[in-house]
Amino acid sequence: MNLRRLGAIVLKELRQLRRDRLTFAMIAGIPLLQLVLFGYAINMDVRGIQAAVLDQANTASSREAIAELASSQVIDLRYHLDNPQQINQLLREGRISAALVVPVDFNARLQRKDRPPLQLVVDGSDQSVQASARQLAAYPLPGWSNRQAVEVVNFYNPERLAPLNTVPGLLGVILTMTMVLFTAVALVRERERGNLELLIATPVSPWELTVGKVLPFVGIGLIQVSVILLVGHWLFAVPVRGSLLELYGASLLFIVASLSLGVFLSTLASTQFQAMQMAFFTFLPQILLSGFMFPFAGMPKAAQWIAELLPLTHYLRITRGIMLREAGMGELWNEALWLLVFCAILLGLSVSRIQKRLD
Repeated sequence: MNLRRLGAIVLKELRQLRRDRLTFAMIAGIPLLQLVLFGYAINMDVRGIQAAVLDQANTASSREAIAELASSQVIDLRYHLDNPQQINQLLREGRISAALVVPVDFNARLQRKDRPPLQLVVDGSDQSVQASARQLAAYPLPGWSNRQAVEVVNFYNPERLAPLNTVPGLLGVILTMTMVLFTAVALVRERERGNLELLIATPVSPWELTVGKVLPFVGIGLIQVSVILLVGHWLFAVPVRGSLLELYGASLLFIVASLSLGVFLSTLASTQFQAMQMAFFTFLPQILLSGFMFPFAGMPKAAQWIAELLPLTHYLRITRGIMLREAGMGELWNEALWLLVFCAILLGLSVSRIQKRLD
């Protein structure tokens, strides 16, 4: 091996990398940005879970117990309820993740000490909420010595089966990875093969070109949804308790949103390598900040604002709501609306950039 020739090749590659400013910026900036973002945002210590309280005893001791648990900062008691039926309604709508219930015989339970005097009803479709509920169950109450003071009741997943939490989330994660990556290289591949110049010579409009690139993958995405739902049901007994039609409608919106993101990335990239780098750069924030791997409630406000911009965050709420909580679009319309807005913005930006290239 000739070190001089080897050094010349290395120097040539470094010069070529320096000329490719976008790739150089991603190599230098992406690791630093992700380190700062995720190191700041990821927090397994959940605080401020949106919760309600139903005080059926309404005594001085029950109010003292409620105040004591609220001081733990694990739950944020936003609603004071009048009847148990309101708990299921608020959980279905996604407005709360837990409800603290003080039974009528609260004082008698304190005296007998034969069973926990309080109940915490939690949304079993969210694994992080279940973990926080167990933490709250061990919280000491005045006059209750060292025994468990809170009985945890899991709605929608009473047996705490992990697939019921992971499969609805994996549905969105798999669609994100495949749909964005497929379309991120679509226009770049056309340009590298010289096909884009041929398209310029035809009477194809930017909208026709963009929609034509997206439509074939919509069918592929819907097939993926069907396969995941069938395998999840057969192997892991994951149900679809809500409307299957509404689930497919929301999935169609999310697929188009992911494809729109991929097309937009392809208009920014000059090579397929750059397009793939950009696609992978969008994967991590969506997977880590959407609530799939780490609890959304444990993130700082700034990270939650970023997560609210990501389509996967809203799709996960829809899939968990429809599949596990039997919620409908009447409760989840705001999540679907954001997916629609995301599609419109990204498709509009993509068409605008394609128009500039065609001109």
